[in-house]
Order: sequence, then C-alpha cells, then structure tokens
Amino acid sequence: MKQKLRILFVPIDATGHVNSAIGMAQVLMAAGHEITFGISDQWTGKLEPYGIREIVWTLKGREDAGNNAAKYYAQDLKRKGILGPDGTPLDKAVIMFKDNGNEMFEACRDVDEHLAKAIDTIQPDIIVCDQIISLTSITRSGIPWVLVCSCNPLTIMHDNRTPPPFSGLPTTGPYSEWQSYREAYIEGIHNTWKQINDYELATGLPPLPAMSLINESKYLNIYGYPEELDYLDIRPLPENWYRFDNLMRKEKHRPFELPKQLSTKPGKLIFFSLGSMGAVDVENMKRLVNILGKSRNRFIVSKGPLGDEYDLPDNMWGQSSVPQIQVLPLVDLVINHGGNNTLNETIYFGKPMIVMPLFADQYDNAQRVHEKGFGIRLDAYKCSEKILLSAIDKLLNDNELREKMQKISQRIQSDNNIIMGSVARRPPFRRKMSSDLC
Repeated sequence: MKQKLRILFVPIDATGHVNSAIGMAQVLMAAGHEITFGISDQWTGKLEPYGIREIVWTLKGREDAGNNAAKYYAQDLKRKGILGPDGTPLDKAVIMFKDNGNEMFEACRDVDEHLAKAIDTIQPDIIVCDQIISLTSITRSGIPWVLVCSCNPLTIMHDNRTPPPFSGLPTTGPYSEWQSYREAYIEGIHNTWKQINDYELATGLPPLPAMSLINESKYLNIYGYPEELDYLDIRPLPENWYRFDNLMRKEKHRPFELPKQLSTKPGKLIFFSLGSMGAVDVENMKRLVNILGKSRNRFIVSKGPLGDEYDLPDNMWGQSSVPQIQVLPLVDLVINHGGNNTLNETIYFGKPMIVMPLFADQYDNAQRVHEKGFGIRLDAYKCSEKILLSAIDKLLNDNELREKMQKISQRIQSDNNIIMGSVARRPPFRRKMSSDLC
C-alpha cells in the first residue's frame, strides 16, 4: 500500500499561479495524498470546491483587501507603473524588484512568519513552493521541498544561451542587446537581491544566484511549459529540473453553456481576457472592447474585477470572471495577456492566439508564441483598430496554423503530461515519479 503524504502548497498569491497549483494538487489528491494550501485570506472558501484544505492568513497592510484583494493588487500595480502604457519591459521589471524591493522583502518575511506556524501545525511530508522570492521558513524547516516555476521558465532558469527574464527579446538575438539588458537588470534588482541574500546568509542558508531572488531546491524543481514552446531547442534541460506540458486544473463544478445571445449570432467565436490584473485598466479595456465590437465575430470576455464599470457591445458576452477551462474548447481564437497559465491552457486546447503582454514574463511568453508561429504579439495599449482586426482575420483564416495547433493539442492531451505524465528527455524518471509521489 502506498504511503499517504501530507503535502503543503505555497503558491504565489495570484489567480494564474493558484490555478496551476490546483492542477498539481488534483493529481496528487487523486493518488490519495492530503493537500493543504497556505495562502492569503482572499482565497478563503475558494479552494474547498476542489477538496483542498486551506490555511489562510491576513498580510500586513492588506487587512482591508479581503475578497477584493485581486482588485487591490492590480490597482497597486497600476499606481506604481508596472501596469500601464508607459515604460519598457526593463523599466517595469526594475520598478517591480527595485522600487518596491523593501516592501517586497517585508511581505516575504510576513508570509514566512505565517508559513512557519502552518508548517508546525500540519507537519507536512513535502512542501511545494511556487514562488520567485525566497521563503526561508521552507528551507529552514528541513522538510523536503519542490520548487515550482509556474511562470515562463526564463524567470528562474537563467542561461546565457537564452534571453534574460522579463525582456521579451527574441531568441535569435542580437546578443549584445541581451547582455545590455542582463547587466541593467542585475543592477536594477541589486539592492533587493542584496537584502534577501544577506537575510539568507544570516539564517545559515546558501547565497542566491546573481540574477535570482530564490535558490533552486536540492530535491526537485519542476515547471509547466509545452514542449513545442519551450527553449529546449536552445539549451538542454538543467539538472534536477523536470518539464511538464501543463499544470492544468479540472473544473467540473463550474459548468458552462454558450449564452443564447451569442449562439444565435454569426461569426467565429473568440475569447478575450487580459487576466484579473490587466483588466483593472478599465480605460484600456474599454478601448479594446470598442475595437472588437467592430469585428464581425463573436466574443466571450473576461471583464475582470472592475467589470461592472463598462458595458459590452452586442457581439459580446462576458462576466467579471468566466470559467476559462470550459470556454477555451469552444472558441476559434484567444486574445490574451500572455500569463503562463492562460498560455498553457490555450495551447492545451489547440487555439491560435493574439498575445498582448503587460508586464513581467508575459513579454517572454508573447515573444515565444510569435517566433514559434503560434500567434501574433501585439501591444495592448498601442495596437490600432486596423492592426488588431487584421490580426484576428489573419489567424482565423490560417488553416495551416489551425491544423498545427490541433496536432499539438492532440499530442499534449494524449500524453496527459501533468505530474504523472512523460518528462522531457528523461523517460526513466516518469516511472520513478509515478511510484514515489503517486
């Protein structure tokens, strides 16, 4: 009889990352393991439908956020200039990790305090950590832990053969531009890096890599990214890292039926979502919705936490949140922000896409989709009506692309490459992981 394990998940406190963690948790629960999430109080009660136990905490300075935390976080990003039309990818990365470095450091220490108590309470056998900033309570616990990267793999796996993280630079170079960005990025995050690194060293932990705010796990490191999109054509898979095509959740408790107002209209069906963060920029959402309203096609729109502040044209239906897993199989095209979770789910269902990156690893995902020929990268704030509508028509009329995406979808779904599925270029590990963890 296989051992039942107590597994504690600590995902990044954002929708896409939590959804990826749910996908992993579902597979492990099906194998008989006990799953608990340690997470902020914005998720109170939201994980119970999946059968996941919750240990929630209220973060300092976020006491009034509550159920509106997603809106609160997104508005904070907009206020700081991370979300908005101004600034390059580098500018936004520096704002994220330098200008907000002290706040970020204090937030991590706050989470560490809560997490240390959760570890004492649960006494987990394994901790699964999906973070890009070190939580020292995990490594200090002495409990075996798994580092998960639910972002673009460039975020944590730094290699001079690939573009630097958060840059959106082409994999073909010019390499001088990579180096210039890499140097500016290291300089930009240095104070935050030093603050976290000094804390790590003071608590007896190893130093951080030059471009990272977290160390890899000596036990196991995994990430979710489709084989066809990954960077394995440029660099090999790093040691002790394992790739899965997706970390996708199942949502049988959220059924969806195409609204009648769309089912009776002509045109192709398109899903439009800039994620819960991107949708908070209501003025830009209004601008894009107005353009899409001139299309001869139909749209399902994820309106975001401020969705009540604007209306949709007659060729659209939407809500503040829509069941994305149920919607994606129905549509012909996806317009998204390039969040890693949405990107992987879109490819899982074999849909071409227009990617409009807003910040962080979304730029890298958008560029990778563009250069692999799976879709088109556009600027969410600067694309004109003509450019956006032409891109839609081009992708909808590309039969060769549609067939290619369907073949990729069939491969991924037949492989069932999540946790117990095949692992890139390491078939022997497939049996080991299935037997040891499941």
